[in-house]
Amino acid sequence: MSEFYPEGSLIDTAANQRYIRSAEGLAEAAEEGRVLEARAVLCDSSRYLHVEMPCMKGIIPYYEGAVGIAEGLTRDIALISRVSKPVCFVVLGFETAPDGERRAVLSRRGAQEKCRDEYISRLRCGDVIPARITRLETFGAFCDIGCGLPALMPIASLSVSRIAHPSDRFTAGMDVLGVVSSLENGRVCLSHRELLGTWEENAALFSQGETVAGIIRSVEEYGVFVELTPNLAGLAEPREGVFPGQHAGVYIKSILPSKMKLKLVIIDTSPPTKERKPPKYFISGGHIDRWVYSPPGCPKLIETVFT
Repeated sequence: MSEFYPEGSLIDTAANQRYIRSAEGLAEAAEEGRVLEARAVLCDSSRYLHVEMPCMKGIIPYYEGAVGIAEGLTRDIALISRVSKPVCFVVLGFETAPDGERRAVLSRRGAQEKCRDEYISRLRCGDVIPARITRLETFGAFCDIGCGLPALMPIASLSVSRIAHPSDRFTAGMDVLGVVSSLENGRVCLSHRELLGTWEENAALFSQGETVAGIIRSVEEYGVFVELTPNLAGLAEPREGVFPGQHAGVYIKSILPSKMKLKLVIIDTSPPTKERKPPKYFISGGHIDRWVYSPPGCPKLIETVFT
């Protein structure tokens, strides 16, 4: 298992707390090249991050704030946005601050380079890894896959059931899993839907004749698509006054594996909610070479091949 995690994952661990509790612990971490975490409390006018630790204060100089800062490839917002949040770092050494106090000199860039060289560079397409949602855009979700280093999860890869915006599925700060779908020039893309189960696995959660909860995802002239799980949606008969995002109670008329279809009837609807539940995974680790969503014998093949 990797020793590198999304930023903020280490801060409350016993091992991390042991190192940041004393000057001796910080010196030991410096010698070992260990990645630690503490909370940033200030970004000063020189864009230095000030870090609060139990034993002493720490300083992250501007050019040590993130990979790409020195080259102009990373914007200052990457530093400013870390205030009041945990930051990862390696310990470079110690110095005397202008007020005469001893403080630790830290490098977030060094932690990110270590993560990139020892973890991200060794990933392969098909590897299932932990991630934390950091930002939602119309085209996808940005994730922290280790020490604040980003990956993109495109909207089309979030689930088989189509959604209008990643916020239909995730919230910022949510811990998720992703499967590496591409690696190019150090840029990582993740997919999500392969971890949410096949059509058969999801359909097995329901039975014909049941009335179950769903979410309306789209309204067409010929019917209403209702999501029962992120990887399973069915078509309900047309109904006036419904709109995407509404919750719905739906009656399951039939389940047709050979056509990958569920026929539904909307019984009632209720207003949309902002609550987003953490995903439930059918695959939660390891490596995937090929994933087939379609049931055996279904003429339509939906699959992902990781190369």
